[in-house]
Amino acid sequence: MQRVYQYPELRELRDQQIRFAPRPKKLEQVEAAERLITEIDSGKTYPYDYVCFRVTGYRPASSVHAKFVGQELRHDLRLLVEDLSDSADMVVDNIGEQVLTIEELAKQFHVSTKTISRWRELGLVSRRLVFDGRKRVGFLRSSVDRFVKTNQERVARGARFSQLTEEQRQDILDRARRLASAGGGQSEISRRLAKRAGRSVETIRSTIRQFDQQHPEMAIFPDLAGPLNDSQKSKIYQNFKRGTSVEKLMKQFGRTKTTIYRVINEVRAARISELPFDFIPNPRFARKGAEQACLGPMPESDTPVKKARRPAGLPPYLASLYEMPLLTREQEAHLFRKYNYLKYRATKLREQLVPTQPKASLMDQIESLYQQAVATKNEIARANLRLVVSIAKRHVTPDQNFFELVSDGNMSLLRAIEKFDFARGNKFSTYASWAIMKNFARTIPGEFKHRDRFRTSQEELFEATQEHRGNPLVEEGAQNQREAQIERILRRLDEREQKIIIHRFGLDHAREPQTLKEVGESLGVTKERVRQLEARALTKLREVAREENIVLDTL
Repeated sequence: MQRVYQYPELRELRDQQIRFAPRPKKLEQVEAAERLITEIDSGKTYPYDYVCFRVTGYRPASSVHAKFVGQELRHDLRLLVEDLSDSADMVVDNIGEQVLTIEELAKQFHVSTKTISRWRELGLVSRRLVFDGRKRVGFLRSSVDRFVKTNQERVARGARFSQLTEEQRQDILDRARRLASAGGGQSEISRRLAKRAGRSVETIRSTIRQFDQQHPEMAIFPDLAGPLNDSQKSKIYQNFKRGTSVEKLMKQFGRTKTTIYRVINEVRAARISELPFDFIPNPRFARKGAEQACLGPMPESDTPVKKARRPAGLPPYLASLYEMPLLTREQEAHLFRKYNYLKYRATKLREQLVPTQPKASLMDQIESLYQQAVATKNEIARANLRLVVSIAKRHVTPDQNFFELVSDGNMSLLRAIEKFDFARGNKFSTYASWAIMKNFARTIPGEFKHRDRFRTSQEELFEATQEHRGNPLVEEGAQNQREAQIERILRRLDEREQKIIIHRFGLDHAREPQTLKEVGESLGVTKERVRQLEARALTKLREVAREENIVLDTL
């Protein structure tokens, strides 16, 4: 069985010794590792060279500069002893001293087997030995004596606590049931009963959890019986992202602080593993000084940037496009180099992420790089939105919705940003124009075919193609009125619903309409949850619109 090591260097050392070391050498290394465990100081750090020499008797061939914290090193050395003894197939009868099983050791010290498991985490060394042809965990008498000598107070305290009698156990369960029916949470109930019974909180919690798992129909805390499911884990993560404290989550889900943090990191790591980090590779990304070269400041234009003249009578969305200056060739190359390098760096860091034990600092770096990449992509897109409008004008027909065509072109633009290789020296506008026009050539004939199929007369075709011209002043006034109405009814939604509606329909004119997944990532919820909230918000808006006699065709 593969156990989780804190340090990959020691995991690799284990793999090397299991594969190449002869059996007598493995037995020597087991003894050496156990002796080293007794000398480890939890507060100190130890270099890899020293640990490798103490365990194997030789210095590593290649220089490894890793350093290990004492407490985590003791944990890994204990696993190393178990794994090496497991691979050596050590038979109990050939050990030469007394060997105790977990049950025998618990009986000797008058403690539970869970207490023995906790002692193992604190330095009680165990080995994987062959008992009557079957491998089990065993403890050498010498190992037990060493642990007792250095942990006399802990062992004596554990021995003072006897096993719960059936009467004591039933009393705890009865009291827990009464407190739970009065509205108490599992953490609070466990603390109160532990204080009353003179037991540890973990003992009380374990007693209740064991009963709930064995009798789900009579469970004291039915929602907490058994391990957390994916839905509960996702809810813990989402609530934490919205600002709910860990203490409140502990009370709500009846879990320890360690469990809450473990679930948060587990869900966070799973979401990071799904982030889109596809990038266009480039040899310079792996060179020395690549970070400074790729993430430096934006090069300035050699000539003063002229503000584009905004044509009169444009709708607000089109008018906002003229506020973003166009990019020079050097600026464009810089942004694409930065965009792909950020995703390259994030990919390399994600390869170091261990899903079972993800490091928060590593996930912080990956998420920061992803956010920078998204911001860079948006900057490129905003600078090229006028290109989409220009191409859409040339392809629009009288019976088509111009803004639907622009929206379709924007999606092609975003896909082109993902696929553009800046190192080839081409202008992005050339590549993007080809991608947008290719998409229009594929989708527009399909739309005509669909419409022609459902037309019933030439009269409808004539009505669909006839020209309608309106007064620009009247249309602008109507547009302003509609914007004021939308702003007024949006105030009837809560903050999160407002954000979802604004982001989904692009009402702030600062960004393109976003997909369910994009909105979900910005709010820290799933796209299915965004869809539910969007539907609820639209229902509210329809009710408000009916109350105020507002016609909202898009809702």
